Amino acid sequence: MLRRPRRNRKSSVVRAMVEETTLSPSELIYPVFITEGENKTVEIPSMPGIHRYTVDKLLDEIHTCMELGVRTFALFPQITEELKDSYAKESHNMNGLYIKAIRKIKEQLPDACLMTDVAMDPYSSDGHDGLVKNGQILNDETLEILGRMALAQARAGADIIGPSDMMDGRIGYLRNLLDDEGFINVSIMAYTAKYASAFYGPFRDALESAPKFGDKKTYQMNPANSREALIEADLDFEEGADFLMVKPALLYLDIIKLLNQNFDLPIAAYNVSGEYAMIKAASRNGWLNGEKAMAEALLSIKRAGAKIILTYFAKEYAQLKKNLG
Repeated sequence: MLRRPRRNRKSSVVRAMVEETTLSPSELIYPVFITEGENKTVEIPSMPGIHRYTVDKLLDEIHTCMELGVRTFALFPQITEELKDSYAKESHNMNGLYIKAIRKIKEQLPDACLMTDVAMDPYSSDGHDGLVKNGQILNDETLEILGRMALAQARAGADIIGPSDMMDGRIGYLRNLLDDEGFINVSIMAYTAKYASAFYGPFRDALESAPKFGDKKTYQMNPANSREALIEADLDFEEGADFLMVKPALLYLDIIKLLNQNFDLPIAAYNVSGEYAMIKAASRNGWLNGEKAMAEALLSIKRAGAKIILTYFAKEYAQLKKNLG
């Protein structure tokens, strides 16, 4: 045989030399959960190893992660029920938990890159990403609320705004609003192809933000559709997004590849809570090698075309890379 592909697999040195895909901790975004109080970390049962942090503890966690090479963090708040209402007013309260946390982190760790969440569900008494009237999610009326939220986050020091609500027209609305207010350097990472997935359950446990009625299928995408993702991506691109995101990641590798092949913007992918929980559960039961499964899963997302990966494995992966030298 003239061609023997195994020659390029014969040793670890050769395999490393011809390796096509690599993943650095600097390409990861670590989603973290914020809760009220002081000096508290509360583990989330459905997400082993992931905690809700009070701001003082979160500062320590972010500092540790930055030393490992993870430098970008997506912040999500757990809001108490008494602060929730139909209009999500707490979302733009400059003295509220979330806005104060952003400000505090940027004051003490200015080199940390902060991505914020723009959606009503953590603050809504209805648990939906949009304004609810007579059982319907109102698109255009929701944009005004999202705008107030985004401006509050930008004023507090957010580096990247992450609209996760899936309302039509939100990227253009927020881009124009941010620019008009002088926040021309605040980036927008659009949740472009966010599917109505069964894999968000542990995240909703973490935030206690499940819908009080119905589901999110009128605004999140149908898992059966791929061409529709191109429509969403084209709109977000034209409206001024800086990054296009696919969520979830592992079950939607084809969508990641599709967007990467059709758009010149960096593609992000969200390795969601259910995907994390599956690997953790299998590892704890001895069914999988957790470290190897984690590394393989993340590599598959990068190989599919994601430049940026939001993952609850970020700290663990960075620690593994450091240990391997």
